[in-house]
Amino acid sequence: MAKNTSLYFRIVEGRNLPAKDVSGTSDPYCIVKVDNEVVARTATVWKNLNPFWGEEYTLHLPMGFHSLSFHVMDEDTIGHDDVIGKITLSKESIGSQAKGLDSWMNLTRVDPDEEVQGEIHLSLELLKDTEKISLRCQIIEARDLAPRDISGTSDPFARVIFNNHSAETSIIKKTRFPHWEETLELELDPEELSEEGAVTVEVWDWDMVGKNDFLGKVRMTPLVQGWFRLLPLGNNEVDAGGKLGALRLKVRLVEDRILPSVYYQPLIDLLVDALTMLEEVTTVESRQDVAMTLVKIYLGQGLVVPFLDYLNTREVNHTTDPNTLFRSNSLASKSMEQFMKAVGMLYLHEVLKPIINRIFDEKKYIELDPCKIDLNRCCLGAVSEAEVRESSVEMLQSYLTSIIESIVGSVDQCPPVMRVAFKQLHKRVEEQFAEPENEDVKYLAISGFFFLRFFAPAILTPKLFQLRDQHADTRTSRTLLLLAKALQSVGNLGLQLGHGKEQWMAPLHPIILRSVASVKDFLDKLIDIDHDIVTVKEGYLLKYKTEGPLLLSRFAFKKRYFRLTSETLSYAKTPDWQNVNELNQWLSAIRKVSIYNERMLPSFHPGAHRSGKWTCCLQADRTVTGCSRTHSAVTLGDWSDPLDPDVETQTIYKQLLQGRDKLRLVQKTDHKQLQSTCSSLTGH
Repeated sequence: MAKNTSLYFRIVEGRNLPAKDVSGTSDPYCIVKVDNEVVARTATVWKNLNPFWGEEYTLHLPMGFHSLSFHVMDEDTIGHDDVIGKITLSKESIGSQAKGLDSWMNLTRVDPDEEVQGEIHLSLELLKDTEKISLRCQIIEARDLAPRDISGTSDPFARVIFNNHSAETSIIKKTRFPHWEETLELELDPEELSEEGAVTVEVWDWDMVGKNDFLGKVRMTPLVQGWFRLLPLGNNEVDAGGKLGALRLKVRLVEDRILPSVYYQPLIDLLVDALTMLEEVTTVESRQDVAMTLVKIYLGQGLVVPFLDYLNTREVNHTTDPNTLFRSNSLASKSMEQFMKAVGMLYLHEVLKPIINRIFDEKKYIELDPCKIDLNRCCLGAVSEAEVRESSVEMLQSYLTSIIESIVGSVDQCPPVMRVAFKQLHKRVEEQFAEPENEDVKYLAISGFFFLRFFAPAILTPKLFQLRDQHADTRTSRTLLLLAKALQSVGNLGLQLGHGKEQWMAPLHPIILRSVASVKDFLDKLIDIDHDIVTVKEGYLLKYKTEGPLLLSRFAFKKRYFRLTSETLSYAKTPDWQNVNELNQWLSAIRKVSIYNERMLPSFHPGAHRSGKWTCCLQADRTVTGCSRTHSAVTLGDWSDPLDPDVETQTIYKQLLQGRDKLRLVQKTDHKQLQSTCSSLTGH
């Protein structure tokens, strides 16, 4: 039975941050660390002391953790980034809140003595004879120590302390993975053994000039041996009284016991019949997580199209007014939304990234609302509001045309499984609303998901769809908002134009109406498919050639484009169509599939064996055990991860378990209704 720990957190916003730049502002971003290992980084919000991030993360930590910390930094284009402050939360403090933490928290100062990491390998024993008593400490090695020198390494030595006695190891230069293999002995008085006290082992970075830097410590009693995590010096974090500003955070901890796969198979087989129950027991808040989990399960089973067809058919058959079809946050709507993210993100990048990059690069001042036009901000020279509107219309038309043309010309790039799912949806809607006056409903059902829930949100917030590394500035954000509004009208086939309050969008109505015919044609071509292959992940990786000489050469690595589908894993010199995958997505994917690998190595060498020694730990033996603990525990839990059926099924099981009382009530009600119906039919 495996243990899975999940951390859900949202970095909402900051307030009253101190100014770090000469302009009187800062350029803040957040770094998230689990046990001092960086796991996430937010976008930078430029020139803002009250930044809004709104970024959400899910981390899976099967090996558990000790602390979660948020470091607020000020980005500098020249030199090192400035540290503003941090917030550290222990696992206990997060777990003590059943519903999680949701509050403003003041930033504290960052003390280098508290920023420790790594582990030390040692053993302690007491030696007694007739003549003396001594404490013997064997300091073997340490790994993953914090870098304290400008070279990115340290010069570590260890110190053993008991009462007034101490001894030190030798200094090992320029390494974060020192091997001492030294034995230190402290001679003790018999009276000292009766005193309460623990042995302290400290690790320090030696500096030729100035004071030594603290790297961590452990406290223990004799007769122990093994690896121990280094702890901070013990200084209490001092609340700066709000002088460093505050962060609003939402953090929730969930711990589950994951059973072997065989125990979940009956539940997986039952889930299709139990989907109606899930709709009953889930709340609006939890429905998105449940939908994502179900999509992952059925993708893993190769049954995602029948699963979506079941939900969509049920939704369509229970809808009497076609104008309300899929407008709510039902399980069907959320599942389709998460399904598009799971299988269609690479496709979305291919379609939107060029035009999004162009908008970010050009940074045009665009505004149609007369109440929001600011002539002082738009440009140099005297211009009128009419000229600003005319220029804005021209630019928006250009951007919108590029977006629509890119979308309607992307039939062949759309993932086949997405096209099959839309084909099934088109069929169900056409069967339910066959009247001539409902001719457009079959198009609206697809375009509602395709344009309103997929492309328009990606245009509005490119960072959240990984189209950009940073959030848009105020000017670009306004342009993206106007384009997202226009694309929503395109997705609605222009049927609601002229009925809203924003009549200043009227100059874009002609281009929206002209695009309707091409959008319908695109949707017809989109569903003209019979094949079903799921692309799980694809992108460039370096293929390593293991044959040949031991020394690495530039010819040992070859760049290849890998594609993982539901049927094959293949690679070629070039992709059929260009795509880009972020390194952290591949690492997260590889880590997640490695978690339950029973033959996974517990340690590895982060360096290379060069000039007769490992560059990381300086050991000469090429076959020696790795000096760094394998970091496979932290993975990102989003749509970019590969499937983990056991964890996903456990999530669904918990939802059913939490809603068991409601299910019993529904079952009793259904039973009474059945008895009443039977009685009326038999005349009793």
